[in-house]
Amino acid sequence: MLSNIIKSDLLRYTGETVSGKFLPSLFIPGFRYTFFLRKSHQNKKRSLLGFIYRIFLQIDAHLYGFQIPPSTLIGKGLYIGHWGTIVVNGKTTIGDFCNLSPGVTIGQTNRGKNKGAPTIGNRVWIGTNAVIVGNIHIGDNVMIAPNAFVNVSVPSNSLVVGNPAVVMPREDATDGYINFTNTD
Repeated sequence: MLSNIIKSDLLRYTGETVSGKFLPSLFIPGFRYTFFLRKSHQNKKRSLLGFIYRIFLQIDAHLYGFQIPPSTLIGKGLYIGHWGTIVVNGKTTIGDFCNLSPGVTIGQTNRGKNKGAPTIGNRVWIGTNAVIVGNIHIGDNVMIAPNAFVNVSVPSNSLVVGNPAVVMPREDATDGYINFTNTD
């Protein structure tokens, strides 16, 4: 029996939540990593299952280049589209139905007014090689373009481009980019 959060992740990859799609989906690197990440988060580190899931998570981290600690709070429907280095700080919070592209770094800042890690809203698409750092808030329905450097808070319904980040209002920022979401 799959949990609702894993069903939401499965939906993002296959467009369906039926159990028959689960085993074939374990051959999709993003889903496989997300599955072991969820299971590592759900099971205590020192339990037998927690230990086993963390071994698989470490193997997949080395295979695929994903570095997302089990302590990271991630909402339902996470989508990692391609192999490639993705680094996320364990103190980061990521909302529902977010996409992470290769080369993404989401990290903390250790000094200054934005000391801390980001909070990312729902339906956020983060493009290739984007960097998001500091105790900032990214609103809902935000598209962060490839190669953007974001160290400022971003309101909902926005498009972010460039280094330094330029924030532009856009109501339909993630339309066509965030697919296969559900409402439960």
